[in-house]
Amino acid sequence: MPKIKHIALSTQDVEGTARFYIEVFGMKKMGSIDDPGTVGCFLSDGDINLAILNFKNDQAAGVERGRGFSGIHHIGFEVESLEAIFDKLAAAGAERRHDVEQALGVGHDHRPNVEVKFRGPDGIMLDVSETGWVGTSGVGP
Repeated sequence: MPKIKHIALSTQDVEGTARFYIEVFGMKKMGSIDDPGTVGCFLSDGDINLAILNFKNDQAAGVERGRGFSGIHHIGFEVESLEAIFDKLAAAGAERRHDVEQALGVGHDHRPNVEVKFRGPDGIMLDVSETGWVGTSGVGP
């Protein structure tokens, strides 16, 4: 059964938002990211990866929200089989987000922390991964 293992927040203040979750909820910083599309960090409670992200351009954020959006950006599900979940997502009408994958340079291999992106209901982006995210059960830093 797929399990929620990743939630990404888009923010304009990465350091302040991360500090809040670390100080209030005791989350641990597992790593940082600074690539052409995103700057941010990854926090974990030992079971779920919480990404605190600031997108550098509208393409990396997904043009429907853009780089100025703040709030829940996407939710990630760890799955047993990408092929099986692709079939279910297609049957449900979820469209693959090749545009965002291309802008972020993800979606084309199965390395840890690389996920495949889809558009879910209400415009929420969904990630699916067989390998999980750093700081989730079974995936180290």
